[in-house]
Amino acid sequence: MMQSADLPDTIAVFPLPGALLLPRSRLPLHIFEPRYLQMLNDALKTPQRLIGMVQPNPSPASSDKLHMIGCAGRVTQFSETEDGRYMITLSGVSRFRVKSEIEGFTPYRRCQVCWNGFDRDLGRSEADERFDRPEFLDLLHRFFSARDLSTDWETLKDADDELLVNSLSMLLDFDPEEKQALLEAPCLATRRETLVTLIEFALRGGDGNEETLQ
Repeated sequence: MMQSADLPDTIAVFPLPGALLLPRSRLPLHIFEPRYLQMLNDALKTPQRLIGMVQPNPSPASSDKLHMIGCAGRVTQFSETEDGRYMITLSGVSRFRVKSEIEGFTPYRRCQVCWNGFDRDLGRSEADERFDRPEFLDLLHRFFSARDLSTDWETLKDADDELLVNSLSMLLDFDPEEKQALLEAPCLATRRETLVTLIEFALRGGDGNEETLQ
């Protein structure tokens, strides 16, 4: 397990709307743009092999702004295709706060970051003592039915609290700002509450009327 002393002050960042990485979770990525191929090659040369996932936060003044909080992942799996693309897996290590963007000669973006305030990310898996799993799974079943989605319900029932909540936070099709709210949740219980709110809002169609289930 990586320690706080191992975390660098500067990391490469991959701005990708809607892509969410959480601590102790895994995110598969398809790397093909030349600048990000170089980013991957450079990351693999470092001891930590870290890449920071952060969502763009465009404003009227600038389309290049980034959200202030992202999550760094360690490259734990990668394979190269015949045409030079990479399929990689990032394993979430810790969230970070962007202090400033570094101007330099790399074609990809780099930021000076701060890891303070995210100590729990480097610890053991979190539990949610107030988690009502049957009620949550019932809500999730209605959500999946409304969108004609399928899943392995036995696997969901057996997953531990953190794996279940974080996996759904990463996989479900929420807007980027909603994904950012899930990322910034200070603890697992708050993330679960945010996830429930988003699912309930989606079932109501965003206007207070719950969708009719077939």
